[in-house]
Amino acid sequence: MGDESVWGVETAARYDSPGTGMFAAQVLGPTVDRLSALAGDAPALEFAIGTGRVAVPLAERGVRVAGVELSRPMIDQLRTKVGHDTIPVVEGDMTTAIAPGAGDFGLVYLVYNAISCLLTQAEQVECFRNAARHLRPGGRFVIELWVPELRKLPPGRQATVGRVEPGYILLDTYDVLNQHVVSHHFRFGDGKRAELFRSPHRYIWPAELDLMAQCAGFELETRHADWHEAPFTAESTSHVSVYQLA
Repeated sequence: MGDESVWGVETAARYDSPGTGMFAAQVLGPTVDRLSALAGDAPALEFAIGTGRVAVPLAERGVRVAGVELSRPMIDQLRTKVGHDTIPVVEGDMTTAIAPGAGDFGLVYLVYNAISCLLTQAEQVECFRNAARHLRPGGRFVIELWVPELRKLPPGRQATVGRVEPGYILLDTYDVLNQHVVSHHFRFGDGKRAELFRSPHRYIWPAELDLMAQCAGFELETRHADWHEAPFTAESTSHVSVYQLA
């Protein structure tokens, strides 16, 4: 998770894509709408806040937002948008770092598959426990996560094609024994060369995620297929799960 070759200066500099991809209004708008409604008048904390893709527009809605982020270059990129007084950020690991105001947050959230960047089950459980440390009683922990696509992986194959778009291909290679996957992001233009960015992950089944939550004192409140609150089904490729601290 702390590998600067993954989340270093170069990644931070090219991470934002205003108006397109995960920064597109149709992607970001429903995310901010739902989180704003869940936060209400309470302060919110984002684990793996990154460059502030979600936190900045959420703060613009009037939500008091703080963050935890391991990568200094990602924080530096966030600081080109807002100052510390607007969105305070603690530099550290989301399994252990403690933000000011811990115990008073009404919402902790972790979006865009970021919990999978923790590469062991033990670390992922500690992430839940750290969320619990920050929440007031009855507070919520929201996780956006993809569903492992192992049904697309026939015997003898180790990779799936996740997305194919003009100038972009996503290829995921699986280690099913250890629940590890490496995402290979290929970006290219009209020439013969392509640029490769790779990120390692540990995938989590929804039922396993629920058990992690129980270990930290949470109960599943709702699970939907997306931020629009579409029903979660056996065919869903992702989910937004809301856990409440018992």
